[in-house]
Amino acid sequence: MVTYGAALHIALAAAETLAGDGVDAEVIDLRSLQPWDEAAVLASLSRTHRLVVLHEAVEAFGIGAEIAARMADVGFDELDGPIVRVGAPFMPVPYASSLEKAYLPGADDVVAAVRRTLA
Repeated sequence: MVTYGAALHIALAAAETLAGDGVDAEVIDLRSLQPWDEAAVLASLSRTHRLVVLHEAVEAFGIGAEIAARMADVGFDELDGPIVRVGAPFMPVPYASSLEKAYLPGADDVVAAVRRTLA
């Protein structure tokens, strides 16, 4: 899993859930987005042969799409499953905190994405 910012905690929670099921998930925390640590992500892809990109921003047209596109380009031969992006839906962020919690991706969404790459 590749993530950054507040989504790191979601990725770590998902990794803990997956570990309980016998899945060893690697989490990469991007400390900066420009430049981003492409070499670390490619090295992880080479070890795991799978990639899930997680962020709180909308799934479409963002940094996750760029990471997925770049890894599909330079790491295609390493992939054993689809690259899966997990992000918020393409809509305005709700103001109410109860709606915002439903809007943002959660650990269950990430666990489902990882399982999709393993299918």
